[in-house]
Amino acid sequence: MAMAAAAPALSPGTVPLGVLLRREVTKERMERPDVLCGEASRSRKGDDFTLLRAGAGQRVAGDPSTSFSVFALFDGHNGSGAAIYAKENLLPNVLRAIPTCLSRDEWLAVLPRALVGAFVKTDKDFQRVAGTSGTTVTFVIVDEWVVTVASVGDSRCILESADGSVYYLSADHRFDSNPDEVERVTACGSKVGKMDIVGGPEVGPLRCWPGGLCLSRSIGDFDVGECIIPVPHVKQVKLSNAGGRIIIASDGVWDDLTCEMALDCSRGFPSDVAANRIVNEAIQPQGIRDDTTCIVIDILPPEKLAPTPPKRQGKIAFNNMFRRKSVDVPFKTNSEYAEPDVVEEIFEDGSAMLSKRLTTGYALEKIFARSSCAVCLVRLKSGQGISLHANPLQHEKLQGWQGPFLCHSCHDKKEAMEGKRRRKDSLEIYSSVGL
Repeated sequence: MAMAAAAPALSPGTVPLGVLLRREVTKERMERPDVLCGEASRSRKGDDFTLLRAGAGQRVAGDPSTSFSVFALFDGHNGSGAAIYAKENLLPNVLRAIPTCLSRDEWLAVLPRALVGAFVKTDKDFQRVAGTSGTTVTFVIVDEWVVTVASVGDSRCILESADGSVYYLSADHRFDSNPDEVERVTACGSKVGKMDIVGGPEVGPLRCWPGGLCLSRSIGDFDVGECIIPVPHVKQVKLSNAGGRIIIASDGVWDDLTCEMALDCSRGFPSDVAANRIVNEAIQPQGIRDDTTCIVIDILPPEKLAPTPPKRQGKIAFNNMFRRKSVDVPFKTNSEYAEPDVVEEIFEDGSAMLSKRLTTGYALEKIFARSSCAVCLVRLKSGQGISLHANPLQHEKLQGWQGPFLCHSCHDKKEAMEGKRRRKDSLEIYSSVGL
């Protein structure tokens, strides 16, 4: 396993987060954007829930200039318990996982790892209520021009930049569209296949058996097994000061609309009107077949009340890879909007391995308390924690610390999620510790 203190290798031309943020505290600094949002929903089962907080918190308590916004969509299944629980507890868990007294660049750098820990903690805590429901989660944090998205499930999040380019900010964890997840889940001992009708052909989407869930990642779904994990895909990007529009929608939208259709029917309208137009467009052909929910977020230059429709030639350009600008190329400082078509990728990781997600990257000792579990944050007595490193003694020799650590119950969950222990053993252990 890679040593935790070593910074992850950057792709050629990738702009380090520190460089991007230092540009903002010089004469090139951009004003804070206006963040406007709207939502619309048509309910069939009542299992979709949203969280819209334009002023969700402040990086520095008492300083309004450090405020950030949070927008989230929870699409529940097999009941609404998991969706409601995640809506109420995920944001507090994220904030508790971020140390105090960090600079802005440090706060943003630790945010992806805090999101991973918070998703797993929320899932683990929900298990205590013994529910069998589950939920997808698409969780978006907007801090000035930096957008961080964590997602499990199939509620999609897209970004349209000022020039009309479209970027995917979430991952699709449906088995039908993610062969890597099929391989991971089958390696954990579960079966992935279509529903087998006795005496007939297999039908429907790929599902995980037992349980029949068509998603490989979610919060909840404990009846399916630990191979269905809450470890989120996380992407962090920085918009130019021309801004952009973010659309978050449940599968009730995306099952009927392509990204291009959703953008075409809503482009140029205010966020609240845009969200309604997208939902209406989705349900128009066949009516309401599923809970259908959409959130539209406009990140705009100050005093710009509505997005200007981008100039487009031909079809929308869909970008799976973000434009990355060389550190040696300076920003344009004399134009009203510097390089309006540039959306710069800061971070992306979709690995399912919790140990990898918590032990690579930025300043581990600054993030994790030496005496606390990296997931549930419970205080650990000396010698009680289990190191996440494959060779903790070697890591201590190089870095002076064996951490981060997990408590025994979080370590058991990690082992089960990574396929190192079967579901039956996992349930026996959780029962014995009262979780």
